[in-house]
Amino acid sequence: MRTIDSFPRPVREIENAWIELSDGCRLAARIWLPEDAEHDPVPAVLEYLPYRKRDGTVERDALTHPYLAGHGYACVRVDMRGSGESDGVLEDEYLKQEQDDALEVMRWIAAQPWCTGAIGMMGISWGGFNSLQVAARRPPELKAIITLCSTDDRYADDIHYMGGCLLNENLGWASTMLAYMSRPPDPALVGERWREMWLERLEKEPLLIDIWLRHQTRDAYWKHGSVCEDFSAITCPVYAIGGWADGYSNAVPRLLAGLKVPRKGLIGPWAHKYPHFANPGPQIGFLQEALRWWDQWLKGKDTGVMEGPMYRVWMQEWAPPQAWYAERPGRWVGEPSWPSPAITERRLLLHPGRLDAAAAPAVRLDCRSPQNLGWTSGAWSSFGLGPDQPVDQRPDDGAALVFDSAPLEERLEILGAPVVTLDVASDRPCAFVVARLEDVAPDGTSLRVTYGALNLTHRESHEHPAPLEPGRRYTVRVQLNDAAHAFAPGHRIRLAVSPVYWPVLWPSPEPVTLSLHTGASALALPVRPPRPEDEHLPAFPPPEGATPLARTYLRRPASSRRVSHDIGSGETTLTIIEDGGRATLDKLGLEIEHKQHETYRIGQHDPNSACVEISHTMCIGRGAWRTRTESRTVMRSTRAEFLIHATLDAYDGETRVLSREWDRRIPRHLV
Repeated sequence: MRTIDSFPRPVREIENAWIELSDGCRLAARIWLPEDAEHDPVPAVLEYLPYRKRDGTVERDALTHPYLAGHGYACVRVDMRGSGESDGVLEDEYLKQEQDDALEVMRWIAAQPWCTGAIGMMGISWGGFNSLQVAARRPPELKAIITLCSTDDRYADDIHYMGGCLLNENLGWASTMLAYMSRPPDPALVGERWREMWLERLEKEPLLIDIWLRHQTRDAYWKHGSVCEDFSAITCPVYAIGGWADGYSNAVPRLLAGLKVPRKGLIGPWAHKYPHFANPGPQIGFLQEALRWWDQWLKGKDTGVMEGPMYRVWMQEWAPPQAWYAERPGRWVGEPSWPSPAITERRLLLHPGRLDAAAAPAVRLDCRSPQNLGWTSGAWSSFGLGPDQPVDQRPDDGAALVFDSAPLEERLEILGAPVVTLDVASDRPCAFVVARLEDVAPDGTSLRVTYGALNLTHRESHEHPAPLEPGRRYTVRVQLNDAAHAFAPGHRIRLAVSPVYWPVLWPSPEPVTLSLHTGASALALPVRPPRPEDEHLPAFPPPEGATPLARTYLRRPASSRRVSHDIGSGETTLTIIEDGGRATLDKLGLEIEHKQHETYRIGQHDPNSACVEISHTMCIGRGAWRTRTESRTVMRSTRAEFLIHATLDAYDGETRVLSREWDRRIPRHLV
């Protein structure tokens, strides 16, 4: 990334500003704006998060917000209620209170002498979610948004559930939030109140896994904040951006299809990061693209940002599967509209061991996969920082039902969501199925292209599941995640089907044998013909950013994932260590440290041997002021219940000031 340190308008930073809400709660904001903005007001760009402007998102903020400010914007980075130096307690994600606070924040920003009154909202992940949610509230100050790595459907495409199956990331992120929200505010900003504020947070901090796991169907809890419930509520322009290595790419095409406002969609090869510094590459000049968007909708300039394709994606090529990529080969392609009339369906029928367009007599195929199938999967959503992407699929394919096409005679490109139709029966009343689409090279190496899952008790509804009748055949539809992929001549298309996918999904209550009948079972591929216009798409500019954050590492970050298998016991263990390192933020003199340790264990034959244990250590201090929190969350299950145990300990220096413990038994509802 090229560093830019000189801008059209010199930038000044307001290190901290207080925004007082109508109930007396004060939110902390960090603001970058042109030095002369009071005399020549500018539009504002709001990023609104619980991830701590002071020491959490500070690295990416340094690259992003001064750059936009230098081009004529006031960038306002606000810590939500209960986070960073803001008052209060964070009670859950995406609450109405969060949105109400955002509306007040916008009114405050619009009233400042340095603001024209026009506001854009931008964010990735949580900030992408609430950009959509706040847009649906239609505040008059909000003129446009950029939403990255987010979703329009909290039940279908967040870290909680996938096709009605329980994602282990549900526990993973709940554990992360338990740690993140346990950190104190900085006394340099809040003074002697820091300890009182900290203890209030610690004493009132919710155990989010206890909330999320009690909503196992698509009920009102998940519908709240899911803008797909009423796309028409959003009336401002939307730029939706995602990455193929991220867990949130499906929302981009859905937003393009559902919204009626001016809109654009962009999906690159990226993981869960902003596109100007995300891996895998190639990175793009996201900030230059954002400026074109903001200039168009906040300043009224005709920048040409709405010209060209509505939907632009990175068409990925074959690459040897590996856990981390610096770059994924491919090319940019575009569609003038989405859904695109150019996409056609290619239907391949499932036969024993093969995929073929021709019909053949139906055959019953049984599959009882070991409970550890899935260890080649990588993370549900990659962050691109360590080895967390899918590796060669052959070890898992050996324990699944596998269907291969003949070697392709010509190149085949897909864009969209493949769909698998299965004629299937289960020997248990609660079961799920996972379908993986793969690209198999001539040497047998297998690259996962995309995948999907369906809880078979949700075959008709995610709101009202119904148990299976053992032995009865059902026709079910499994929609895989959207993908853009080019299968090369000589490669084979593979579909792998299994009733297990650990550690991505929590296993079924009992071991399951799936019986698949081949006659009506099929794979439908969204085939995209090459477009001559693709060759003439304007290139994105190279990535740029403002001056990087100055920090001094006392211990460098490190990341590892290790899989071990005990031949005697049959237990497989995935161990993940994410060491965020120890560093001093030079400007603030703050020393921060974060260590995360995760283990995922399961026996080969017993789904209720599954156990996930996640621990975090968070340290923050300056001089003699030193704080530390240690959190641990453990999840197990029986056939009837999920079992949760969690602890949180907080230290001021070496004195423990708080210790909390939770034990929860949560009934399983066909999950």
